[in-house]
Amino acid sequence: MAKRGSTGGTDGSKAQLVHLMLRAEIFDGTHGAGRALPSEAHLAERFGVARTTVRRAVDLLVADGLAERRARVGTLVLHPDTSGGRVQVDFSALMPGLHRMGTETTVRLLQFDYVPVPEPVARMLRMDPGGRVQRAVRVRSAHGVPFSYLVTHVPDDIGLGYSEKELATVPLFRLLERTGHRLDHASQTMTATLAGPEEVAALQVGWGAPLLKVTRVLFESGGRGVEHLTALYRPDLFSLTMRLDHHAGAGDEGHWAPALPTAAA
Repeated sequence: MAKRGSTGGTDGSKAQLVHLMLRAEIFDGTHGAGRALPSEAHLAERFGVARTTVRRAVDLLVADGLAERRARVGTLVLHPDTSGGRVQVDFSALMPGLHRMGTETTVRLLQFDYVPVPEPVARMLRMDPGGRVQRAVRVRSAHGVPFSYLVTHVPDDIGLGYSEKELATVPLFRLLERTGHRLDHASQTMTATLAGPEEVAALQVGWGAPLLKVTRVLFESGGRGVEHLTALYRPDLFSLTMRLDHHAGAGDEGHWAPALPTAAA
């Protein structure tokens, strides 16, 4: 395998980066369960770091439960324990998938309060500046393993329709529907970000760990924004999938489009 450029940074940050790269390769099958990792010398040359840096990175893999050192054998890769497997949501049937996820996983409510609406949130919810919103921070887990860090903003008059106790036990989708708000459409963007101090503690990841960031705004039929969500997901435990169907056109003008959900979805 070709040698990569030096990771740069301090020894600690280099070890964290090497740890994250090796962790991703274990989850994608590059290093199979039951097989030994390449030697420290090989990994040091590959990543352009010192052997002590590789040793620290492997220590982190061992702490993650992804590797085990064995005398006269080396460092063996263990089967990634995701406690039931990665949470997957079909992007083409996103809302039904999120409904199911709300009932098949558990949530822990970290914060619940009413605050002035942040300017970017006000713009996306189509609220007047200076309004107030109900802000909540939750962590969702599958089989006891945290995989998402959720921050929601809901206009305060809507948020008054449910209690802190209810939000700790009932998916927000259902609370909005229960209070009479008919969800009509959503606007969603996806990007990547790095874990900060709050996400490190909540998601049990290292500083600067890569996270999938989803920003979604729900609108009711009249066009009013009823929820702004920022969701940060561990990419080793969560994925969005999408099926594309090919639609034939005249001549060579065929195109690909997301598949519509089936009735069973």
